[in-house]
Amino acid sequence: MTYVRSYGRRDLFITFTCNPAWPEIKEELSHGQTVTDRHDLLARVFRQKEQKFIKVLTKMDVFGEARCWMYSIEWQKRGLPHSHNLIWLKEKKHSTQIDDVISAEFPNPEVDPVLSDIVKKA
Repeated sequence: MTYVRSYGRRDLFITFTCNPAWPEIKEELSHGQTVTDRHDLLARVFRQKEQKFIKVLTKMDVFGEARCWMYSIEWQKRGLPHSHNLIWLKEKKHSTQIDDVISAEFPNPEVDPVLSDIVKKA
């Protein structure tokens, strides 16, 4: 409530979920282990990626300059962490600008084959 009183309603609400197929996780599993056997590994890898995610969103001004942000990490019932990220921007986004922020399209396999493969696997 303090953030809302000081900065108004948040501009972005982004959920970031751990992917058990991340190479950093798969490479560290011993023979016969599954991701559910290594919660410590999931937590460490997720934390590193979450910090990088926040840095990209807030320092690289992906959606505009960030005024402030906060996040909360939770564990899902299936055993994977995820975070809820709230971001307040210096220049508010209006409903008419939403198409500039959100897009849903498949990457062109000729232009970016790596990203195209990642999307196809998910």
